[in-house]
Amino acid sequence: MKVTLITVSFNSGRTILATLDSVAAQRFSELEYIIVDGGSTDATMSHVASFPDLVSEAISESDEGIYDAMNKGLLRATGEIVGILNSDDFYLHPNVLSEVEAIFSADPALDVVLGDVDFVSDRDLGKPVRQYRAGGFRPWMLRFGLMPPHPAVFIRRSAYERVGFYKLGYKIAADFDFLVRLLLIDGAKYRIINKYWVRMRTGGASTAGWQSNLISTREMLRSLRENGIFSCTPMLLLRLPIKFFRQVFF
Repeated sequence: MKVTLITVSFNSGRTILATLDSVAAQRFSELEYIIVDGGSTDATMSHVASFPDLVSEAISESDEGIYDAMNKGLLRATGEIVGILNSDDFYLHPNVLSEVEAIFSADPALDVVLGDVDFVSDRDLGKPVRQYRAGGFRPWMLRFGLMPPHPAVFIRRSAYERVGFYKLGYKIAADFDFLVRLLLIDGAKYRIINKYWVRMRTGGASTAGWQSNLISTREMLRSLRENGIFSCTPMLLLRLPIKFFRQVFF
């Protein structure tokens, strides 16, 4: 079963080598790897070019943001399973894709596999500072803004074709909106694996402090209303203390 990985980037020369190395280390041969770059002016594409046997397709052109870039990758994807690995994230071990493929192969009706992530700072990429687990997640929790960690979510391509791609116009929460449509509206079959697959750097768009939380709260409420699901700002703000206590700190 072929897996398509999509990495979107923009001026990611400082971080993308770790991403590429972690994909190159995967013990999995049926891989299509697509890089969608937003027209970087640093060394990003030079690093990508140094992996000619790994990268199936690489494009570098202006876009309308990260979700537009993800959609470009999805349009090019031919694998039955799709994963999105950001250019400042990397896989924790070489067996991630083989584990994902085995889970999907064992259940042809399965649409979504949910793994776990941990976070590191640039000072020490080998020492996690906190964790974000999918364990305990249920789709109804989306109305409170609680969602599984998107970088460790793998989705059958037919599910994307069924519910559509990422909506533009969101700065942070298009992945949340997509999971609302997929898991809460469509009722896609999912499985939680309870394995750490992805390591993320702190400081990204979705972890950038109170301003990010304000934007994401507004966008989550917009998504839920557009999808006909009741929620309100106080309900969504409850996710912040819940997420704090759910995370494991080192």
